[in-house]
Amino acid sequence: MHVIQQALLRLAQEKNLGAYTLREIGSFVGEASPQKIKHHLGELQKKGLIRVDKVKGMIEKTKHDWGRSVSRNTKLVSIPILGAANAGPAQIIAQGNIEGFLRVSSSLLKPSRTREHRLFALKVVGISMNRAKVDGKRVEDGDYVVIDVDDKAVKNGDIVLSIIDGVANIKKFYLDKENNQVVLMSQSTKEFAPIYIHEDDDFLINGKVVQVIKKPKTIWDEEGI
Repeated sequence: MHVIQQALLRLAQEKNLGAYTLREIGSFVGEASPQKIKHHLGELQKKGLIRVDKVKGMIEKTKHDWGRSVSRNTKLVSIPILGAANAGPAQIIAQGNIEGFLRVSSSLLKPSRTREHRLFALKVVGISMNRAKVDGKRVEDGDYVVIDVDDKAVKNGDIVLSIIDGVANIKKFYLDKENNQVVLMSQSTKEFAPIYIHEDDDFLINGKVVQVIKKPKTIWDEEGI
């Protein structure tokens, strides 16, 4: 997310931006161009992060953000989509920009009864995990995976989101203590070489894959049209 948009979001938590001119709003965030402020406010509105009511003169931050909590009483939740993660060769960088929201029933998420979750979603690109299953669902190209950003205490066999040199990957985690390395493995109908990580590498477990939201199959898919 652009730094000006981040600053505007923080400001919208404190003030009703609708009570100020674009130039006044810009002075709060250190931006002299009213047109740039207008552009970034428009982008925040498109992403569903601010609510604009011209009749009432209100511009306020919504409750949707990538770190929102999902309580066990929630019926329908909005999970921010932060981009794409590669389930094949490491090529696609997962950025922090919110591209939209998945509206998902909390019954699909099975949140813990003992704590809250911070969740976000990534779109799967590639086939190297198409034999892996999370909650009985395969991780296939075009699906969305839901990541629990707080669940980083992973164990062998977990499907994780890792960040290697700034690139997001979905892989099966294995800690090889004997050889002092982390191995990230594919589970695919095709053969993919594992990724071997040393403890000194630029490497981060960014959460555990806790659910797969399947790409729906259409009649054209089923009939091979």
